[in-house]
Amino acid sequence: MGNEVVRSWVDGWVVSRGAAPPVVEPWGYTVDVGLAQHVTRHVLGATEDRVEEATVRKVAESVTGAGVWLKVFAEPARVAPWLGEGWWVDPEPGYLMSTPFTAEPAPPAPPVPDGYRLRTWSRGGVTRVLLAAPDGSCAARGQIAPTGATAVADQIETAPAHRRRGLGRFVMRALAHAAVARGAGTGVLAATPEGRGLYESLGWSVVARLTSARCTGRGHGEFPAGR
Repeated sequence: MGNEVVRSWVDGWVVSRGAAPPVVEPWGYTVDVGLAQHVTRHVLGATEDRVEEATVRKVAESVTGAGVWLKVFAEPARVAPWLGEGWWVDPEPGYLMSTPFTAEPAPPAPPVPDGYRLRTWSRGGVTRVLLAAPDGSCAARGQIAPTGATAVADQIETAPAHRRRGLGRFVMRALAHAAVARGAGTGVLAATPEGRGLYESLGWSVVARLTSARCTGRGHGEFPAGR
């Protein structure tokens, strides 16, 4: 199951972010992103106990340029010692998560929270949801990229001043509604530690932990510009 979910996440993520189509490697996938601080990412296909030290070392040793990311589906404490000089490793694990979209027909769209304005639109295969606060600022947002039977939720955010009001839950329900309407039967996402609780409360389950590492250039020791 892990490998199937990884492939689904990669396929949906590249659509969501407008990245290049993934290149299949013997160990996983290479995705060209094209940003200065996120030029390319290598995603290993194995998860948890199936992640092999030799494979991680081989892929990491092939990278020398700053701005290349490595995604490994195992906990950071296990993966970090396998990476050589010039790698920054996020000490907190991410989580690859999945959920079935079982509602037939598609569930009704959730009601808009009082005082907020909803805007939903689709372009390039991606559906975006925006909740604007009464003053017009962004209160919460998210997007989802259906790729056939699977849809990848991405960039789910709630502004600090608007947290603990159910807005994240609303965004996730709205995205699920849009995905089911387009024929998706399964949802996939990569969660932060802060987001995991919300997703689990909505029925998502953890498939594997996720280590995010960024090459800073051999010996430079610089800090990453972003996740």
